[in-house]
Amino acid sequence: MILLGINIDHCATVREARYRMAPEAIGGAVEPDPVALALAAERAGADGVTAHLREDRRHVQDRDIWHLRERIATRLNLEMACTPEMVNLALALKPHSVCLVPESREEITTEGGLDVVKHRERVKECVDAMNAAGIKTSLFIDPDAPQIELAAELTAPWIELHTGAYANAYFGSERANEFKRLQKGCVLGHACGLTVNAGHGINYVNIAEVRTLPHLHELNIGHSIISRALFSGIEDAVGTMKTLMNS
Repeated sequence: MILLGINIDHCATVREARYRMAPEAIGGAVEPDPVALALAAERAGADGVTAHLREDRRHVQDRDIWHLRERIATRLNLEMACTPEMVNLALALKPHSVCLVPESREEITTEGGLDVVKHRERVKECVDAMNAAGIKTSLFIDPDAPQIELAAELTAPWIELHTGAYANAYFGSERANEFKRLQKGCVLGHACGLTVNAGHGINYVNIAEVRTLPHLHELNIGHSIISRALFSGIEDAVGTMKTLMNS
């Protein structure tokens, strides 16, 4: 059974498009509430909730994170940059897990995996701090051997393989090559003793192939589920994806 973590960032993006300057993240005319969406997704079968608190607070806000921590019944996965500010926040919040991601203020959404090799010492400090606090760390990385092997060496218990290159190539000539990269990454991660998750660009079409990747524990999906929910509601969007993941 592959688990589904729903990413609520894009719900928060819709709110911020209208109410970025509002003094509060919820209440009054401010809508939609990403926490309410997370609770509805849980009721529909989501196994966890993922939210990315960016340094510039472009979508999810601090108050959202604390409300999620207090109210959801499943697991909170905090996506974050590997910075002292975010490490301190995670240690105070104590989510079930954190996912370390690269962060650029120019990008609309996270593009590409974290370069663990390049930022080895900074990542190690963060992983050590989370391990000491009993918080599981996942590293959002490309499916490349040096990144995966170093993740295991740094004692991060989880990795999340970046599926964006595969998703972007799905209707092109590189699809088979990108899928093979993911297959090899999953096998290597499992052999290194890592729990293997995946995410980015997974949708209701490519899930038929993604779900065949070996050793998958969890998929984190946001944009496609939020997009479908605009037409059919979050309950249908989550339920349909869960069925497709584990049919």
